[in-house]
Amino acid sequence: MNKGWLLGLCMAGISQQALAQEEYLSDWWHQSLNVIGRYHTRFGPILTNDLYPEYTAFGKKDWFDFYGYVDIPKFFGVGNTPDHGAWDDGSPLFLEIEPRFSLDKLTGVPLAFGPFKEWYIANDYVYDMGDNRASRQSTWYMGLGTDIETGLPISLALDVYAKYQWQNYAAANENEWDGYRVKVKYNIPITRLWGAQFSYTGFTNFDFGSELGDRDKARTNDSIASSHILSLNWAHWKTAVTARYFHNGGQWKDDAKLNFGDGDFHVRATGWAGYFTVGYSF
Repeated sequence: MNKGWLLGLCMAGISQQALAQEEYLSDWWHQSLNVIGRYHTRFGPILTNDLYPEYTAFGKKDWFDFYGYVDIPKFFGVGNTPDHGAWDDGSPLFLEIEPRFSLDKLTGVPLAFGPFKEWYIANDYVYDMGDNRASRQSTWYMGLGTDIETGLPISLALDVYAKYQWQNYAAANENEWDGYRVKVKYNIPITRLWGAQFSYTGFTNFDFGSELGDRDKARTNDSIASSHILSLNWAHWKTAVTARYFHNGGQWKDDAKLNFGDGDFHVRATGWAGYFTVGYSF
């Protein structure tokens, strides 16, 4: 499935000082409405394309650190035939939220040591509403996170999670603990360009330790999704181009043979996908 945090991560690289120079609805809760086009997304067994709107929000205040987004898949009716969305018996809603709660601030005890600046109870919740069990997902990652001091103008964060899998598109690992995730996120401001902040943002999800591949020959126990984003951020308008690499995307085994009733086909879960985003912050 698509992942809409792309623009939000780019926006997160803008300094709080720069944001404060402009008028927003909140001085810490940053929001945007975006339109995202994606090409050859590999979270499922079939390559999908889509054009859809998204609401993104992020912010950090006291002990609370948040990032999240809500998508309405295929809202504009644009996408390839296997891809279904809000108006053609597909998912009317897809969301992901990543709340983190500062252990340092909640306990009043400085836990920093070495390069580790602050520690968090970290969560990542993914929900795909779907219209039936086979098109519905509900996944909760929970664990420990930290912000890391690099000594450079680079923001770096690391989260390590265990995964509880509720619904998972009717896969064999529903309603159980199944696997782990390591998430690495970073942002590198590059320069000012055309009156905007030009930045490189990246993050990678390493999923491992699942037993799904032991139960289903078309699935795997591990997967990787790695995003590489170039963004331009003006006071309100944003744009980003993203290249995203999948290895066994969505824990589908690349080149496995499947048949959903329309003939045999081979899974294309390893390779690159592209995203283009335009958004307005308020």
